[in-house]
Amino acid sequence: MYRHLLVPTDGSDLSVETVGKAVEFARSLGAKITFLSARRDYGATDGGALERTLNPGGFVEHAAGEAKGYVAQAEAEARMKKVQCQSIVRTADRPYEAIIEAAKEQACDLIFMASHGRRGLQALVLGSQTQKVLAHSPIPVLVSMVESNQAEWKLNPAVVTIHQEHLSLSAVIHAMRYLIQEIRAGRSAPDITLFRAIMHYIHDFPETLHHPKEELYLFRKLREHTHEVDAVLEELECQHKRELVLVDALEVSLEQYASQGASAFDGLSRAVDAFAEAVWAHMSLEERVVIPAAMKHLSPEDWREVGAAFAENGDPCFDSDTTNAYKKLFTRIINLAPEGVLGNDGESTDL
Repeated sequence: MYRHLLVPTDGSDLSVETVGKAVEFARSLGAKITFLSARRDYGATDGGALERTLNPGGFVEHAAGEAKGYVAQAEAEARMKKVQCQSIVRTADRPYEAIIEAAKEQACDLIFMASHGRRGLQALVLGSQTQKVLAHSPIPVLVSMVESNQAEWKLNPAVVTIHQEHLSLSAVIHAMRYLIQEIRAGRSAPDITLFRAIMHYIHDFPETLHHPKEELYLFRKLREHTHEVDAVLEELECQHKRELVLVDALEVSLEQYASQGASAFDGLSRAVDAFAEAVWAHMSLEERVVIPAAMKHLSPEDWREVGAAFAENGDPCFDSDTTNAYKKLFTRIINLAPEGVLGNDGESTDL
């Protein structure tokens, strides 16, 4: 039976769903996963060549792209299910070749990919790329027919977005716990700038965007249709408030560490662990109880309203520029994080 899967991802909704299916499949087999994401060669474009000369700092950021963020989210999915994983990011203009070569190099015995996708950088999951992998790969390919097999897929882009935001938050917290682990082991010097970028993300993103949208749309809609999860929704809203207290304590601990050094490290470590454990319990409760209840009770019209809120299409309560800024900050954090943050095979830094 298969022991090592190669799973391409491009960060699209379809790709997120495919990663989830691949993780479940790997868990059922006791197999491990290598996630792969490809980025275009930005330096070979006219704009990239110009920016390399005029704005080297901006060039480095654009050249890094979002690929590491995509595999970080995929790894968060695997860690949730206790599936061993690692990741590869490649610069490639022909994704199908990168997929096949990576599978060979990593000694994968199965490539798991979607039948087709709907966006991306001529993306890793486009139908044409899947066809080319099928045509050229000496390694077996399992094609996941996500959209055609799941009628509810098209009705619930909001569910995918909520899950994807959970994965992003999980990946960022995982990066912070990894930094703590490396400092404790003496393998890494403190990177206060990166810590502060992480703090900015986890302090503002859940409070400004994620939690309010959940309460104003998803939780409200559920209460309109059923009372069976009222106690859970009340507990989740209390957890939203408690998480803010934990974040404030984490910020204080970080600044104490920045000014006092090693003597304040244990306090920072405890604050990171307390916040991480609270977030994990919170997201787990939402995905185990609230999302299934919403799938059961909400109508297509309800989902359109929830989906519109999470898709940022003109909702006056939320600023889409702010949303995009946090997406960019997530990408920057993952690109700045040490290489070891990705692909630690599900060790003790898991949420």
